[in-house]
Amino acid sequence: MTSPTAKSLDYLRKQGYTCAVVEKFNSFTKKRIDLFGVIDIVAVKSTEKGVLGVQVTSRGNIQSRYQKCLEEPRIRVWLDAGNRLQVHGWGIMGKSGKRKKYDVKVLDVM
Repeated sequence: MTSPTAKSLDYLRKQGYTCAVVEKFNSFTKKRIDLFGVIDIVAVKSTEKGVLGVQVTSRGNIQSRYQKCLEEPRIRVWLDAGNRLQVHGWGIMGKSGKRKKYDVKVLDVM
């Protein structure tokens, strides 16, 4: 099974972005550390100004992660500097009785 982060990397690369994972694992605390408290992936594209930061989560957690982004003071600096931020929520979607597939819901943080 592919992780949500790997799914977002694939999704962004298909749109022409160059991406890097900036989330780190602290082996002493056993916790993941995000850039500025919320960013898992950074992505750049030659046709767009600034850097795109991405918080990756499950579809069920997308609203709480969006709220977390709004409450993080460093994100206001990120956005004011001309960068963008999105929350990617991944989940299995599809009609009843039909083959299901992973789909992403993207929220832009303003």
